[in-house]
Amino acid sequence: MGIESRSLLLLLVFLLLPVNSVFGICEHSFLDSDKLYNFTLASPLPGFPHGVLSEDGFYTVAVNHTVLWFQDCGGPSRCGMECSALVAKSAGGYHACTSIGQVSSTNVSILDELNPFKGVIVRMSSSGKEHNCSLSVSILCDSTGAQGPDSMEKLGDCEYATTLRHPSACATIISVHGNGFGWFGTLLLDIVCLFGAYMLAGTVYRYFFLKVHGIEAIPNLDFWVSLPHRTQMYASSLVRQFRGPSASQGGSYSQVNF
Repeated sequence: MGIESRSLLLLLVFLLLPVNSVFGICEHSFLDSDKLYNFTLASPLPGFPHGVLSEDGFYTVAVNHTVLWFQDCGGPSRCGMECSALVAKSAGGYHACTSIGQVSSTNVSILDELNPFKGVIVRMSSSGKEHNCSLSVSILCDSTGAQGPDSMEKLGDCEYATTLRHPSACATIISVHGNGFGWFGTLLLDIVCLFGAYMLAGTVYRYFFLKVHGIEAIPNLDFWVSLPHRTQMYASSLVRQFRGPSASQGGSYSQVNF
């Protein structure tokens, strides 16, 4: 096998590995007015080469007789490459494990739309025969360092939540001044789209149902043909109103001899 073929094979293996989907899962953008808040949780930072991803492979939270393992925004965990969260409950002297999060069912959203600087929330879920389980991890922006998770909350039969602080949850702000149509441009675009839909629907109806062919298939053709002339008349009328009576019409008097 040549060097080029070997490199191509390694590239394909790299792209097909489930762990590489982490980088797409860990990205999130939020547009607020003229600012774009960009979150890249898996990007390396000083002191955190893997971003918010745990260097040990997983985060651990233990409360009473329940132990929670998870890897933020996907990635391999204690329960395999496709699993991102696992909960273990002690019952009768042994632990019963349940997968509560899958990499393919992981999504990132803004934590507080009114305050995008606060951070993001990563939600991972897993569907089973008995329960639909989920884990919500609130990642708070903390530029000084990472902390937690220290506790977890049980929201339902198989729904859990926890919180940690990390610099990766601090957004990068991109200004988007001058982009977009604005409200007037959006309104104008909507009017044009509605007009186009009306013309298309009317033409199709007249052509196929009324059997009107040629240019006569256009709905209200007489109105559209006369529209330029009507517009010119209205414009001339407005001009005359603003200018007032002309000098030639301002009263012409002839001399009368008595």
